[in-house]
Amino acid sequence: MEIKQLITFKNAAENLNFTQTAKILNFAQSSVTAQIKSLEAEIGKPLFERLGKRLILTEAGQQFKLYAEKMIILSEEAVMVANGEDEPVGTLTIGAQESQCTYRLPPILKEFKAKFPNVKLVFRPANSDEMARRQLMEGILDVAFIMDTSRPEESLRVEKLIEEELKLVTSPNNAKNVLSLSDLKHETLLLTEAGCSYRRILEDSLNSKGVYPLDKIEFGSIEAIKQCVLAGLGVALLPKMVVEKDIKEGRMKVLPWNTSTTPLFTQIAWHKDKRITPPLEEFINLTRKTFLSK
Repeated sequence: MEIKQLITFKNAAENLNFTQTAKILNFAQSSVTAQIKSLEAEIGKPLFERLGKRLILTEAGQQFKLYAEKMIILSEEAVMVANGEDEPVGTLTIGAQESQCTYRLPPILKEFKAKFPNVKLVFRPANSDEMARRQLMEGILDVAFIMDTSRPEESLRVEKLIEEELKLVTSPNNAKNVLSLSDLKHETLLLTEAGCSYRRILEDSLNSKGVYPLDKIEFGSIEAIKQCVLAGLGVALLPKMVVEKDIKEGRMKVLPWNTSTTPLFTQIAWHKDKRITPPLEEFINLTRKTFLSK
């Protein structure tokens, strides 16, 4: 089992596309296929399978990916130590919602890069909490930020960082008199994608009151929702950190939101079997420190 094979497998497991993997590694596609087949022969089980045109990891592939990543990291550390280097190298793959990337992560990233300049940071969008959990389970992400209610996890380590406050907002030019959730029946709801925790909270709250608005627009971007609220296109439920400045400066107005809901938290999560490298440990510690100071 060679490190080259493990690196090829790791890339293929992340991209789920042998052609794309070959381009990234500058190999012929036949070389990628041969390396994967060699690994599968040595392990004694298939690591990938095809469902129609889709390539997916088998259960054995999912388990092997975690160990392949550990072996790759260990090999990089061994070379580094042998060369007398003490600066960690490698890649840290982080899953985060757009709101976290925009409003919370910049100071953490700045301090992290000052300590680990040779560690590459890769961000993958986690537009829903379920997507982030799945990618952590599959080993695609090293660590992820999840905005959700607190709930037990079996395979993930999840730490609460801060309780989030939600604001129901609309344009100051909205002339409709919205005094309760029932008044939203004829409003246009500007929603995040299905699976987003605060979309679920809004829809569950409305449904509990027997309110089922017919006019909904779904977005993949919180910033797009903000711009539509500012333009007077509808009503949105968003985290306070996203709209606080606009509210203070009078570009948005807050509507009544007196419903009792389960508290929503921003949480940091990683797989319980994930090898905690020095960069990953430092990133988690910096995140804790930054959120605790808020």
